[in-house]
Amino acid sequence: MTPEEETRQLIDEKLTAAGWIIQDRKDFNRFAGLGVACREFLMADNTEADYLLFIDGKAAGVIEAKKARTSLSGIENQSKGYSGALPDYVKHWVLPLPFIYESNGSETFFTDNRDPNPSARPVFSFHKPQTLKNTLEQGSSLRQRLQNFPPLENPLKQNGQPYFRDCQFKAINNLEKSLSAGRSRALIQLATGAGKTYTACNFTYRLLKYAKAKRILFLVDRNNLGRQTLKEFQDFRPYDDNRIFTNLHITQHLQSNIINPDTEVVITTIQRLYSMLKGEAEFSESNEETSSYEVPSLTNVQVNYNPAVPPEFFDVIITDECHRSIYGLWRQVLEYFDAFLVGLTATPSKQTLGYFNQNLVAEYPYERSVADNVNVGYDIYRIKTEISEHGGKVEAGYTIPKINRQTRLKTYETLDEDLTYAPEQLDRAVTSLNQIRAVLQTYKDNVFTSLFPERAQDPSWLPKTLIFAKDDNHAENIVRIARDVFAQGNDFCKKITYNVSGVKPEELIKEFRNSPAFRIAVTVDMIATGTDVKPLEVLIFMRDVHSELYYEQMKGRGCRTIPLDDLRAVTPNAVCKSKFILIDAIGVTESKKSVPPPLERKKSVPFKKLLEQVAQGKSDEDTISSLASRIAALEKSMTDEDQTSLEEVCHTTLKTLSNNLLDAIDPDKLENKTPQEAEEIKEKAIRPFANATLRTMLMDNASKAYMYVDDITPDTGTIKPTTDREQEILDNLKLFIEKNKDELTALSIIYNRSYGKQYLTYDGIKELADALRNNTPTLDIPVLWGAFMRISPSKVVAAKRPEKMLTNVIQIIRFALGQDKELKPFDTVATARYNLWLGRMKQKGVVFSAEQIEWLNEIKNFIIYNSSMTEHDIQETLSDKGGILKAKQVFGADLLLSAILKDLNTTLIRDIEE
Repeated sequence: MTPEEETRQLIDEKLTAAGWIIQDRKDFNRFAGLGVACREFLMADNTEADYLLFIDGKAAGVIEAKKARTSLSGIENQSKGYSGALPDYVKHWVLPLPFIYESNGSETFFTDNRDPNPSARPVFSFHKPQTLKNTLEQGSSLRQRLQNFPPLENPLKQNGQPYFRDCQFKAINNLEKSLSAGRSRALIQLATGAGKTYTACNFTYRLLKYAKAKRILFLVDRNNLGRQTLKEFQDFRPYDDNRIFTNLHITQHLQSNIINPDTEVVITTIQRLYSMLKGEAEFSESNEETSSYEVPSLTNVQVNYNPAVPPEFFDVIITDECHRSIYGLWRQVLEYFDAFLVGLTATPSKQTLGYFNQNLVAEYPYERSVADNVNVGYDIYRIKTEISEHGGKVEAGYTIPKINRQTRLKTYETLDEDLTYAPEQLDRAVTSLNQIRAVLQTYKDNVFTSLFPERAQDPSWLPKTLIFAKDDNHAENIVRIARDVFAQGNDFCKKITYNVSGVKPEELIKEFRNSPAFRIAVTVDMIATGTDVKPLEVLIFMRDVHSELYYEQMKGRGCRTIPLDDLRAVTPNAVCKSKFILIDAIGVTESKKSVPPPLERKKSVPFKKLLEQVAQGKSDEDTISSLASRIAALEKSMTDEDQTSLEEVCHTTLKTLSNNLLDAIDPDKLENKTPQEAEEIKEKAIRPFANATLRTMLMDNASKAYMYVDDITPDTGTIKPTTDREQEILDNLKLFIEKNKDELTALSIIYNRSYGKQYLTYDGIKELADALRNNTPTLDIPVLWGAFMRISPSKVVAAKRPEKMLTNVIQIIRFALGQDKELKPFDTVATARYNLWLGRMKQKGVVFSAEQIEWLNEIKNFIIYNSSMTEHDIQETLSDKGGILKAKQVFGADLLLSAILKDLNTTLIRDIEE
């Protein structure tokens, strides 16, 4: 099959799937169906359109087909020419024909000639004939109608308050400008509590009313957040219409895989949406209860065309806090749709900004929300216990409990050797009940003295407290011990996890929000994101978190403001909620934060099913990685006797089995392997699991996997406010500088002020920044900036995201060494030094032309982000301006470019007076 034939076959398949009837010119019958695609149609200029599209008997569009793997950019003029070359006797809807496609079979681009600024955009497949007929009869395209937004008003409510907060008003206005400009993606950052969903309700209403959007999709992180979103729409009344939104527009929160065809707003999780695209008739709600933070980025998943949910099904898709959902599997799901994408987030990452094309239309960070009294700030306290810091030991001869992880069945074992465990083994291999007790006792001893000294000391009115546990077993132990430590009953402390039977988690969350008796909630991740509990005043981290975004979301649970009367309704001894307390009992505020893919990637898949799938040949990366994780965890909990029995069956150790699985998906191990060799390695790694006896033994051991319970080793805790921790961070920075001042080139240059002898390079400051971040404890740029701000607030200028500019590491080191009196963002300081330099040059009689100033500004901006600039950099980055030859021509012989570069490379890094 030739490349041209391959393309035509793929295009024909896509057209047929979308409901088009395909005909050769000799068989042409424009009334054969609603949509007819005629091949090789003869145009007025005697050229042939690859496909001419007829809708209801009238010409409406063209398809320009190119052979497989051909680039499609630059051929729009050719296809546009066909749209205007229709013979005058051919019936048509409008000229030039509105709908233009270019396709090579694998890629398809679409242009609507009616758009204000017609531009080709990628589409998953061709639109259905009925879709195009609807928009023709409507008389305009969506992008045309996006020009129709009237000015947004901000009237006063009956209580005298404006209808919109400033941040909400700005977000809606800027989003509408972005949509009107045709930008396909936009991101709105509003701090937790600033009203993201309320903002979304308003711009959804305006999209439906003024742009006549047919259907809007609202994606949520978990199913319970979908119910919360539906309630917001049900309570929402637009400022220009006193009726509630759901009486104006049909709104559906999906509980099944069927969408009411008249629905205008669909609320669901991306998990269910993917299930619908796969054509599944049903999807269990239990699959929607895990946060996308806990669902890994998946790969190798194929999204196929589904005529029941075609790519044009939604006009706009709103993603609410679906952070990780837009990077792997879920990204493919989103990009299936020919829709505008609007992201809502409180904590944008650089990946999120990248996905939304850096189009951040509104930015309202947490710090600003605190200043505006939208949210409250927080204080950090650190609880350390002997066991959490140094581990524990139970001597041989003692009889201690063992708990079955799955059944909670307790047995006892007399130790024949010492049981020694490290801090990282806590609540994994060993549970220390006294360590949990020490944390809770320390909290109890300090809650009405150090933390809330203004309140009456009544344990039954403990501030509403949320504890983050490591897993369900850990949460279970915390609940039992908390009731004992505070001498309270069952209603005082409860677990809110997926494993609570007999009651739905959202009912427990509602009870925690409203019940005066329910004081402590223990969760793993059920209340980690998106769930509002306004009376919440204390967060206790008894689990570590390595995702920066997830950590920020978890912290956000405590920041909501609440009127005093509402707070006292559930906490009678409260004075006010002016802040919340974050208690770190595990080191979460000190650990390195990143977003690495977890080893365990299929938490919701039972171990038995995972083994069966691998035995049947399933070998995708996520399945293999998850099985390796389960095997490694099982190996740690098995007795020597059980491991020996298994080795007799599989003739190797579980550790080897696990490592073989990881080697089979390790890019470094497979780097020089051919695809066939890589597949052979994978097959060899999963082959042992074809043994049914081995699978049965693994399942038997998994079912009796246990943890030792150390109820013997005593433990005590101490609590310190964050100022001590901030000083520890700065002390660690001093140690780092002293240790590395001769090892790291950039640090040596700053330390010795040897800027004139050797330039700071981007690679050098990146090496320095990486070394700080990878230090233990971490000394990342935002950690250091925050520590300096708390220790010396009058000398530090606030920076919302200091890590965005790597050169800020220069400022941090200079300030730490006392070379600078204030800590300011590098761009601010460098710009001021640049202006002073220009002034000094003028005093020397050097006056730059407008063209020279333009080049100098480019050099200045490059140095601000990269710390220095060379002639090579000019050639590489300013080639569009003529590169190094043009630069030397601009500055001429009197002002040698090399001298200027040398001067600016040192001047912008240090003060002129130095």
